[in-house]
Amino acid sequence: MSSSTVLLSTAYLPPVPYMFILINANRVYIEAHETYRKQTYRNRCEILSANGPIPLVIPVIRPKGNHTPITEVLIDYSTDWPRNHWRAIESAYRTSAYFEFIADILQPFYQNRFNSLWEFNGNLLKVIIDFLELPVIIDFTSHYQEITPEGVIDLRNIISPKVKDPSIVGLASPTPYFQVFEHRFGFTPNLSIIDMLFNEGLMARELLKIPKDQGKNNT
Repeated sequence: MSSSTVLLSTAYLPPVPYMFILINANRVYIEAHETYRKQTYRNRCEILSANGPIPLVIPVIRPKGNHTPITEVLIDYSTDWPRNHWRAIESAYRTSAYFEFIADILQPFYQNRFNSLWEFNGNLLKVIIDFLELPVIIDFTSHYQEITPEGVIDLRNIISPKVKDPSIVGLASPTPYFQVFEHRFGFTPNLSIIDMLFNEGLMARELLKIPKDQGKNNT
């Protein structure tokens, strides 16, 4: 894994496996020339509430219908989804150890408007990477390729709400971590990275690294 090149889609508050792959790969590309796909992490994330996992979905507008490029997908503010998302996040994590710390970097995204989903996701990802001081350099594709070149691990549709176990691609799995409602539901994998951030703070940086024993089997 650490010697690989990976191709990812854009994602709203990406799931933990996405971040795990992003920081352990040798080179990372995010797809900038695909058409938008519904019911994916491109405009949704999942958090753990007192009632179990819940999805948070950003409503979008596709000016060109099914052929709208991902960079041209607009955010629909006709409903007050930012307020609803932030209320759900606050309700789920206000008792977590690092709530105030993480809320400071996230809340502005729910108070200010962004024109496009691409811009919103990209800026959110940047502040998370900066907060964790991760040595990650992200490149963007220059054109769309249905079949990726040899040596590139295509995860554009593997890191997906429909794929419950990303380890099926043969990559190491993220280390389990403390969750506020673990006593009710057991450990819940594949949640948004903010679940790890609220519960573990800067320790997330270490938790996202490949364990040495797994790294030997996955490089």
